[in-house]
Amino acid sequence: MSLQEAEEFCQERGYRLTDSRRAVLQIIAAAGKPLGAYDVLEALHAYLVNPKPPTAYRAIEFWQMHGFIHRIESLNAYVACHAGHRHDGSQYLICDKCGDVQEVHLCSVPEALQKQADGKCFTLRRWSTELHGICQQCVA
Repeated sequence: MSLQEAEEFCQERGYRLTDSRRAVLQIIAAAGKPLGAYDVLEALHAYLVNPKPPTAYRAIEFWQMHGFIHRIESLNAYVACHAGHRHDGSQYLICDKCGDVQEVHLCSVPEALQKQADGKCFTLRRWSTELHGICQQCVA
C-alpha cells in the first residue's frame, strides 16, 4: 500500500484526500505494528495543529471502510492492509509475546464456514480471523 495508491483511489472515486486522512494513513502504514486510535491521535500532532479525537476516528473509519487499514479486534488496534485492499476477508497471526501481527490471506471463506453460514441463510459481507500464538523469533 502506498500513498500514491490512496491518492489515485480517492481521485478515481471523487473522495477528498484531506490532510487528516493522508496523515492517518501515513501514520498507520509507517508504524510497523498495530496502533490504537489514541496512538494515532497522538502521532497526528506531528502533522496537524491540535487534532481532536473525532478527526482521528473519522479518518480511521474512512480508510477502514475502503480496506486500506484493518482493525485487529482483540487488540483494539489498526494495521495497514498489505494486500492492496482487494479482499473481503482478513486473517492475522498475532504473537502474544512481542505483539507482532502478520496479515495472511485466504481469499475465500473456508468451505466449512461457508456451509454453516449458508445453512443459517446468512450472507457474508466480510470476515476476519485472529490467531494468537508465539512467533518464530519469540520461540527462539
